[in-house]
Amino acid sequence: MTNHYDIIIIGTGSGGSTMAYKLAPTGKRILILERGGFIPKEKENWDPHEVVTNGRYRPKEDWYDKDDKPFKPFIHYNVGGNSKMYGAALFRFRESDFEEVKHYGGISPQWPLKYDAYENYYEQAEKLYSVHGKRGADPSEPYANAEYPLPPLAYEPLIKDLDGKMKQIGLRPFPLPMGVKLPQDYTATEAPVVLENFDGFPDLTDSKADGQVMCLRPALKNKNVTLMTHAYAERLLTDASGERVSEVLVLINGEKIKFSADIFVVACGAVNSAALFLRSANEMHPAGLANSSDQVGRNLMLHHNGCLVAFTRKKNDCVFQKSLGIADFYHGAGDSEFPLGEIQLMGRNDPDTINWMGETLFPGKSYAELKEMSIDFWLTAEDLPSQNNRVTLRNDGTIKVNYTRTNYTAFLKLKGKLKEIFVKLGELDADYKDVKWGGYDLDVSGMSHQNGTLRFGNDPKTSVLDLNCKTHDLENVYVVDASFFPSCGAFNPALTIAANALRVADHLINEVLKMGSVSKKEVMEVECLCNS
Repeated sequence: MTNHYDIIIIGTGSGGSTMAYKLAPTGKRILILERGGFIPKEKENWDPHEVVTNGRYRPKEDWYDKDDKPFKPFIHYNVGGNSKMYGAALFRFRESDFEEVKHYGGISPQWPLKYDAYENYYEQAEKLYSVHGKRGADPSEPYANAEYPLPPLAYEPLIKDLDGKMKQIGLRPFPLPMGVKLPQDYTATEAPVVLENFDGFPDLTDSKADGQVMCLRPALKNKNVTLMTHAYAERLLTDASGERVSEVLVLINGEKIKFSADIFVVACGAVNSAALFLRSANEMHPAGLANSSDQVGRNLMLHHNGCLVAFTRKKNDCVFQKSLGIADFYHGAGDSEFPLGEIQLMGRNDPDTINWMGETLFPGKSYAELKEMSIDFWLTAEDLPSQNNRVTLRNDGTIKVNYTRTNYTAFLKLKGKLKEIFVKLGELDADYKDVKWGGYDLDVSGMSHQNGTLRFGNDPKTSVLDLNCKTHDLENVYVVDASFFPSCGAFNPALTIAANALRVADHLINEVLKMGSVSKKEVMEVECLCNS
């Protein structure tokens, strides 16, 4: 077996898997490295105590915060990356997210490319990831040249009630764009899948449209594509000129093995991609690879994410609650000149979390009683880039995350808006009146929608990547996770990651490999594999 490949992709999340899917039909020899293994299909996949409380599928490693205190990051090392556990809400960023925007915490910088450059790739990614949705319902949505591939998921009775009453008080709730591949979408001759434990859980049925199911699996049906699991990319090694990466040093079962390639694609997640470049420092790149700008690891952003649970008198018997969103405050509000963010219904919280909230709010009530009373919301506000929010390595090589919240005022005001909504709902329906609120905010350990550590731009002095997401300093290294983001809006990033990977793959195929467009027949063959 030769250790040389045409292309090596490091990481199998939304970026790496989408890139593998698009490049597979080229016939180039592609090696995909994944530091974790496959998540086994087992009954514990849907056991809330095992998955949420015990962290069955999370790594045991420690990272360190700005005060050098250890924390266990809420991330996942496995085939499919974090997409195996994501909630599959697949939003396009808004046009304004690509522009300079003023916020309570400062300025969200503009992107060097605008929404127009991504619109076609968003459409491709929505088809690839089987997105269900409805155009024209979300008041903040950007223009689109095509309808969603599939209709929105049906609302359950409580959500229908919320939708109608929110419209009565002047809001414009909308169906969440969800990436799921359900047999009932395509045929009446198969048993339907009923979704339940979804956000934060692996999916035994493979109905969740994650990177592994939708992209990596069909890519691996091509004989030119190889996946190696439990393969940790320790360092990237440059050639004698220092201008190209020639090899990657990989740790596999305790053995260090070198693999060489003509092109390297890094997609380890914003923190770990930055850490890989920093670990790869050498005499010609003493501050780390691709770091002549001193920007590697800087501008880390984590969405301000948190949960608010409304305990009401309205009976909630929803099985799959994650289907409705509110973006009326995305660009601001009557009492806010600055953007606030967006609100989504989320999957039902696990019993341990609901019982924890109930101990204070409703002592003595059982989980079954609390569950019927609770309506779970997920709130997201934009984080802003800061030079001081950065990923570095400690002397022992472990990861340190120096992070301080920015623009948190927007998140606090967004919470207030949700509570105001329920005051108004209570005037329409007494069962929504006198809500008691539980909840939690994610801190740095949540690593919520991590992005921004290797931003792209035109100026090599202020950015790590060029507009094609190739490192300015190295001729053959590309990055396709969320680390390229100059700013992050307030919507889930997965669809933008996938769309950008498709865009960068097009550049590689047309401008680097000089193959022109991959033939329509080849693409159709891969799509057939994806749908088989």
